[in-house]
Amino acid sequence: MPESSIVVRPEPMESATYTQSSRLQAAGLLPAVALFERAAEQVSLPKPPQPVVIADFGAATGHNSLRPLAAAIDVLRGRTRHDHAILVAHTDVPENDFTALFRTLDEDPDSYLQKDAAIFASAIGRSFYGQILPTSTVNLGWSSWAVQWLSRVPEGAPELVDHVQVAYSEVEGAREAYARQAARDWTDFVAFRGRELAPNGRLVVLTMAVDDDGQFGYQAMNEALVASLRDQVRGGLLGEDEWRRMALPIVARSEADLRAPFAPSGWFEGLGIEHLDMFVAPDRFWARYQADGDAEAFGAQWAGFARAALFPTLAAALDGGPADPRAAEFVEQLEAAVAHRLASAPEPMQIPLASLVLIKRPRG
Repeated sequence: MPESSIVVRPEPMESATYTQSSRLQAAGLLPAVALFERAAEQVSLPKPPQPVVIADFGAATGHNSLRPLAAAIDVLRGRTRHDHAILVAHTDVPENDFTALFRTLDEDPDSYLQKDAAIFASAIGRSFYGQILPTSTVNLGWSSWAVQWLSRVPEGAPELVDHVQVAYSEVEGAREAYARQAARDWTDFVAFRGRELAPNGRLVVLTMAVDDDGQFGYQAMNEALVASLRDQVRGGLLGEDEWRRMALPIVARSEADLRAPFAPSGWFEGLGIEHLDMFVAPDRFWARYQADGDAEAFGAQWAGFARAALFPTLAAALDGGPADPRAAEFVEQLEAAVAHRLASAPEPMQIPLASLVLIKRPRG
């Protein structure tokens, strides 16, 4: 299963829409970055030569975390010597494209490696649903658009024969099965981060959530996605069995879900919630459409988001997996069809998110 969504995609610096904050706005990251900077001000730091350790849980290609990490490193540099080593560990599952990650770190203008010679980048190809870093070593952690991905499709869960997203499925028992898996996974994620964080360390998490009415959001995009997939079945590109296998193991959590592991004492594995905010992020693509009226661009931007974040998981359900001879055509057709549907009837997306700061109980 994936452990990350690629929600921040490269945009050339010479582009008319590029600013240093444009990537963050696109993914609802701005509020979480402010929390990350504040966490960098508050964490306890080791004395040289022991490095400051930052962990990026669910790194994907690295674009999601470049600006947040750079912002936090700027704060840390104001608190310690310029030659105090900072070690950044980017984690994701073994199937992640780590070549793309290191290329991002080496080439992207927003990369922290472009600005500081005493920073050392590393990668860990293991699932964050287990312990992947030594106990009590991580000073500062970041995770964005990652923990909504389940560790697996729930064992014994019914097939989502009517949708790819369980939140929009009416299959009996499906939502309950996914909710149980999501609860186990969140508990595991918190527990193992509790072991890895150093005393007074902090972890900032940005993840998909449900809104005040318990709604998942992204309805128009999900409807366009399912309609386009059904068209591929009718057109013969996609088999019925393949369609039935296409389930996105993604669950958006409520505030109660996020607080559950910490009940009743407020602490779990040495971690407590220092901050929790449920909010609806602005749809930057919609704002741009309102300004320029370009419906085709609106559809293309959301379809591009879906392609980067979701299509690899859908393509894995093809008979031949991601290497299936039809994979490229499947992805291209699907992106074009989703873009066309969204462009034909533009409407803003609801983007419910949650941001958390978890703190490791200080010594004593």
